[in-house]
Amino acid sequence: MGKRKEGSPIAPSSQRKKQRQEVDDPYDKEDYVQAGPSVSYDYGQNKKQRKETDNSHADSDHENSVSCKSQSGTDEVGIIDSIFLKNFMCHSVLGPFRFGPNVNFVIGNNGSGKSAVLTALIVGLGGKAIVTNRGSSIKGFIKNGERFAEISITLRNRGQGAYRPDVFGNSITVQQRLTTEGSRTYKLKSATGAIVSNKKEELTAILDYFNIQVDNPVSVLTQEMSKHFLQSKNESDKYKFFMKATQLEQMMEDYTYIMETKSTTHDQVEHGSERLCDLKEECKQKEEKFKNIASLGEKKQKLEDLKNEMAWAQVIEAEKQINPIKEQIVAEEGSTVKYEQKINECQDKVNNAEEKFRAKQEELDKITQDAVALKPQLIALKGDVQKKTKSYNNAEGVSHVAPPQCNLTQVLFNRHILEFKRLEKDTEQLCNRIEELKKSDDNASEGEMMARQRDIAQMRERKKALDDKEITTNQQIDQLQQAIEKHKEELTTIANEERNVKQWMEQHKRKLRELHESKTDQLKRFGQNMPALVAAVDEAYQQGRFRKKPFGPLGACIHLKDQELALAVESCLKGLLFAFCCDNHQDERMLQNIMSREYPQGRRPQIIVSEFQNEVYDVRQRATFHPNHPTVLTGLEIDHPVVANCLIDMRGIEKILIIKSKTEAREIMQIRAPPRNCREAFTGEGDQVYTSRYYSSDTRRATLLSRDVEGEISHLENELRLFGAQTATTQQRLFSVNKEIQENYGILRQLHNSKKQIQRERRTLLDHISELENVEEQPSIDIATLEGEAAKNRSIIELVKKEVELAKENMGCLKLLLTMAVSNYEDIKEKISSVTYMAEPLKADLQRIDQEVENCKQHRKHYEEKLKKHLDRIQKRKEEVSAKEQELEVQISQAKCICPERIEVSRTARSLDTEINQLREKINSEEVLHGNREEIIKQYHEAKERYQDADRIVKHLKRFIRSLDEIMTQRCQSYKQFRRSLTLRCKCYFNWLLSQRAYSGKIQFDHKDETLSITVQPGEGNKAELSDMKCLSGGERSFSTVCFILSLWSIAESPFRCLDEFDVYMDMVNRRISMDMMLKFADSQRFRQFIFLTPQNMSSLPSSSLVRILRMKDPERGQTTLSFRPLNQEAEDEEYIDPPDLAL
Repeated sequence: MGKRKEGSPIAPSSQRKKQRQEVDDPYDKEDYVQAGPSVSYDYGQNKKQRKETDNSHADSDHENSVSCKSQSGTDEVGIIDSIFLKNFMCHSVLGPFRFGPNVNFVIGNNGSGKSAVLTALIVGLGGKAIVTNRGSSIKGFIKNGERFAEISITLRNRGQGAYRPDVFGNSITVQQRLTTEGSRTYKLKSATGAIVSNKKEELTAILDYFNIQVDNPVSVLTQEMSKHFLQSKNESDKYKFFMKATQLEQMMEDYTYIMETKSTTHDQVEHGSERLCDLKEECKQKEEKFKNIASLGEKKQKLEDLKNEMAWAQVIEAEKQINPIKEQIVAEEGSTVKYEQKINECQDKVNNAEEKFRAKQEELDKITQDAVALKPQLIALKGDVQKKTKSYNNAEGVSHVAPPQCNLTQVLFNRHILEFKRLEKDTEQLCNRIEELKKSDDNASEGEMMARQRDIAQMRERKKALDDKEITTNQQIDQLQQAIEKHKEELTTIANEERNVKQWMEQHKRKLRELHESKTDQLKRFGQNMPALVAAVDEAYQQGRFRKKPFGPLGACIHLKDQELALAVESCLKGLLFAFCCDNHQDERMLQNIMSREYPQGRRPQIIVSEFQNEVYDVRQRATFHPNHPTVLTGLEIDHPVVANCLIDMRGIEKILIIKSKTEAREIMQIRAPPRNCREAFTGEGDQVYTSRYYSSDTRRATLLSRDVEGEISHLENELRLFGAQTATTQQRLFSVNKEIQENYGILRQLHNSKKQIQRERRTLLDHISELENVEEQPSIDIATLEGEAAKNRSIIELVKKEVELAKENMGCLKLLLTMAVSNYEDIKEKISSVTYMAEPLKADLQRIDQEVENCKQHRKHYEEKLKKHLDRIQKRKEEVSAKEQELEVQISQAKCICPERIEVSRTARSLDTEINQLREKINSEEVLHGNREEIIKQYHEAKERYQDADRIVKHLKRFIRSLDEIMTQRCQSYKQFRRSLTLRCKCYFNWLLSQRAYSGKIQFDHKDETLSITVQPGEGNKAELSDMKCLSGGERSFSTVCFILSLWSIAESPFRCLDEFDVYMDMVNRRISMDMMLKFADSQRFRQFIFLTPQNMSSLPSSSLVRILRMKDPERGQTTLSFRPLNQEAEDEEYIDPPDLAL
């Protein structure tokens, strides 16, 4: 390998290097902080040494450090501060990643999330999913099982070049939320966390301001994009990559668009010039007509005088109507005092009655307190009685098994009784045993033993047969259960089918009912509520609540010229057939109110707001035409131009063909070129046909536009009969399946009973076998010993009898205590009863006084209501006066608009109106002969204005075209110069970068053929000829690729650069050289940020305060390496194989 050259066109000065070493990295304080659950920072083993060096320099050159910090602060705009991901791709939480201002390395094993960070950067800054080459839709980036994903990217916004620093502060956070429905929402936050905007336009403005282009490969170069552009063997693709990276492609597209706009403008100027001649001729004709008209001034002046008198006559009549109402108000206000006096009297009665009620209540409360005071004592005595009663009953033997709460006496008594019974039973058994022993000479014999063994063998055979029978029974039970489950599934399927058939029957019955009703009312076809809605709209229009009467439903306003087109038109218009059309939004709100009454539930018809016009649009220029097939517009007879214009606006019916045959429709629209302006077509069966798609219709018959009502009714009745037969068949299947299930359940119960019987017999056999096997020869027992035990039991029985007698005496004491407790309880109960008896009369008095209070309140309420009605009546009169006065003010203002000075008129408004109508008729009759003077004047001025406006516009457009020609000529020259400058700079940087490794090469641009060729030769440039990149090794091609990327970086502007796995196929030497080149390049451009993603270990990087390494945690997906491993890291790094397709 050749010696690296020292000279560099981008090498920084020594003074700048010195300043860079003296600057403390503002992010060093965060180097030891965990960045999140899946990433950590690692600066290698030289971190401590670097920190000490920074501190020593900072103390010596404080002034230079301050100046450099201020300078870097002004340049830190648009670089990435941090990224945080949630539910993105295969990561639940990733980050936050905090990047440094210059060089950042994101390292980690494959699957740790490096590429996810780069993808999130593109998507989070508004890039499309297809740009990432990792999916075609943003919802594909959401983690499986989650409903949304979040991306948060923080951009720095410091210094003089900051974007709206007064609003955003020192940073801008772009937070984007992706949902599984495919939507994306933005939140742009300031440095304080406040939401500034949620619009995509604001994000676009920020990216344009910072010159951030996430779809530009110079800014963000992914692996797939590198493979597509840089490694392409097509020279044209490389040229396109260069043009896109330098934004020359965007400039050329802009220039092309401008030239197209200029051509369009030129056509408009030509058309305007022709139109200008016509307007000039029209203006001359209107001027001649204006000069020939006679004057009707006197009669019109008299008409104006009568209008003035009419206006003030209406004012005078309104003033006369207000005075009587004011007099009534004064009279009614005088009677208000009477109602107030009655209310005060009732209030006094209420107060007196409430005072009596409080006195009685206090007396009753005192008695109640006495009763309450005795209550605890009564409760305590009652508990004592219950306790003693329970103790006595238990001691007497009421309960055979003593519970844990029984007293000691009860426990002892029951224990003695049980002991006594046990001893008697033991004594009896001992006596019986003694008698048996005396009578029997031997307990067992040899014959009995043999008999037992035969019985045991027979029982074992019987047990084996029962086991086999139980196994067979279990198998039969399993088979029956499986059959029952299968029948249940079939039953569910049949039930669903029956439910669907019933729903279809209900729909058909409703349609059939609507068709029968539509014989008398066509609007019934559009729903049960449609006639009432149309009637309500007519009534509201008659009442003046609409400015212009709405049209609708639109389906009732159109008629077919050919009935065979009914299904095609219905499939085309669909919901528009039910829609209404309004002239303005005020009428729309009124129609919405009416619909809310007529359609309280369910879907309402659509309302379309469009200004009404009395003429159908002129669509000849944009309409389609076919000699054999009509469009939807030409195939309809439409009642009013408003309806036609509405359908043209909403559906574009002038561009849709109706072709009855499906085969012919496919041939016209898909095989051959469709007619001009034809967007789509519909077949006679309702199918929708596009140039590249075909959609079949779900319906086979027209229901709204068909005239054959009887045929539709017959068709629906036939389908209902078919549904009825299908329902009967389904019910028969249900009955059959249910019957089979019940039979299987009966057999299953029998098998379960049989199984239980087998298990019982088996347990009995096992017990008998166990008894026979456990029979042993009884040893000889000493009869004298048994007789001694019997005598001992008799003596113990005598002792127990004495203890039972003592327990009975204790029970007598318990009975005495119980009697005393019951007596005390009855005494307290009697006292409480006497107190309760005293309270009864007081309660009756309280009830009577309460009723009296209620009556007084009712009287007061009665007069209050009368007073309220009286005041409401007065208020209503006042409101009426106020309304009339407001109307009077409106009339006065209107009269002043007509005639500013008040006129005292003695004539009535009716007589004036009659005279005005007569005079207006005379003027109209004369205008019929001579023409309307005002209309002629108006037409003349309008024609003149149209001509002047058109002349001004044509002149302006001509000046604009001339100016645009000059500007575009200059721009094209500048574009070529700029392109030449960029290509020369790119060549210069590329050659210099190759020389760092003693390579030679060149880049050849052909702007005419739009090609870019690259040739590189490793080794001494003078001793070897240049050759194609295909001949290089994988590491050499990768190094050349890095040189080309750095060349593009040098000539393109962007606040940050991202490069994904740039060194994955390099050997150690090329990787180190490429890394040094990139670090030197980044050192020369500290105002830009560099982010490198690599799976390599970057611990060998040189020490620098400008380098930050973010280490990703290993993925949690099981084993990630093979069972063997290299001896050391260097051996592992040298195992890479030259890739076959990494060449430029």
